[in-house]
Amino acid sequence: MEETTKAVETEISKEQISKLIRNHVYGSMGVGLIPVPMVDFIGITGVQLNMVRKLAGYYDIPFSKELTKNLIISLIGGAVPAAAAYPVASTIKFIPIVGQSLGAVSMPVIAGASTFAVGKVFYRHFASGGTFLTFDPNIAREYYEEMFQKGKDVVKGMNAKPAVATA
Repeated sequence: MEETTKAVETEISKEQISKLIRNHVYGSMGVGLIPVPMVDFIGITGVQLNMVRKLAGYYDIPFSKELTKNLIISLIGGAVPAAAAYPVASTIKFIPIVGQSLGAVSMPVIAGASTFAVGKVFYRHFASGGTFLTFDPNIAREYYEEMFQKGKDVVKGMNAKPAVATA
């Protein structure tokens, strides 16, 4: 009987985690629509920090905003294709009309995929018993890149479906 309870608890936890990541992906996609270059970038970082803070809360891991921000930047910064896409999609908005249109199309996808990947990386790390102090961005980077690619498909799928408000 105990094993059944544990399996249900794990399933509920996985669903909570999935919902948390999904909601933050939607949030970062919305922030990606902000037409002001670099403001979107800062806002997306805030959404990701909030998501990781909540993930840490599920595992009773003490949260440090500065440490977490540095870990996220180090993780994303080392993933060259993803890291280059962020500032390019944001700064392209400086070009009148055309740049704003391109940025409005590309930045939400990049923001959502990156947030998805960050969520998956930290979820895996925390679920395996890790903490912020044991997190190594160099080790997590390959998984981040894999999840970033998967995140692009997830985001495109989200765009195809009407958004449903969840509390």
